[in-house]
Amino acid sequence: MSAPRDAVPILMYHEVTSAPHPGFTRYSVTARAFAAQMRWLAVAGYRTIDLATLLAHRRDRTAVPSKSIVITFDDGFRNAAVSAGPVMAEHGFLATFFVVAGLMGGTSTWLARERGVSLAIMSWDDARALERAGHRCESHSVTHPRLAELAPNACRDELTRSRDLIEDALGHAVRYVAYPFGSESAAVRAIARDSGYDGACGVTIGLSTADDDPLALRRVPVLGSDSLFDFVSRLGTAYTVGDRLGELARRLRSGTALARPSR
Repeated sequence: MSAPRDAVPILMYHEVTSAPHPGFTRYSVTARAFAAQMRWLAVAGYRTIDLATLLAHRRDRTAVPSKSIVITFDDGFRNAAVSAGPVMAEHGFLATFFVVAGLMGGTSTWLARERGVSLAIMSWDDARALERAGHRCESHSVTHPRLAELAPNACRDELTRSRDLIEDALGHAVRYVAYPFGSESAAVRAIARDSGYDGACGVTIGLSTADDDPLALRRVPVLGSDSLFDFVSRLGTAYTVGDRLGELARRLRSGTALARPSR
């Protein structure tokens, strides 16, 4: 099945590093694999746009330029900033880094609690360096909680205080958020909207289309296990070749894929 003509891949990365932590390999793309992915995008003619540009096209009902792509990084890992930034610069690509505002210069305390993994978080100076290179830092909360599990006032505090901290440190308005753990709900989206956010990224897998709620944009995950062939497949479908074959096999087993025509 072909993708809708207005579909745009919003790539979702987490860690990019030459030495993935054994407890975080699923979400760690090696620096070598990342470089290959960016080279492929460049050769294929892709160009990056930011979330503001994407949503402006949606709001104005104008066509998004062909071969447009949005690159995002969740969590603000320092390795991702240091490793991915120069590679993207080689190809003129720009990205949005969603940072955990209360942990800048520290470590991933939420991963330490849940996985026993402690990774370095970029500092404000790292964030400023990214922005001088043309990238953008936006909100990923203050402490990386599951927002949908918080009381409304606590959720609002995470969203508004994160925005304020980033604006004070980097000197620009913060209008976009990525929900930590992808934890969101209608109530969380309403709070995000009331807190001044124009758009938000979730973790629902899919190419983003004009049907997306601006406060719940679908994204395309890029995982540590993905081959370059998988990466190319995700650009057009959001899924790896293995995912697609697995879905076809399930349909075949259920008798829904190749129904016999009636006579």
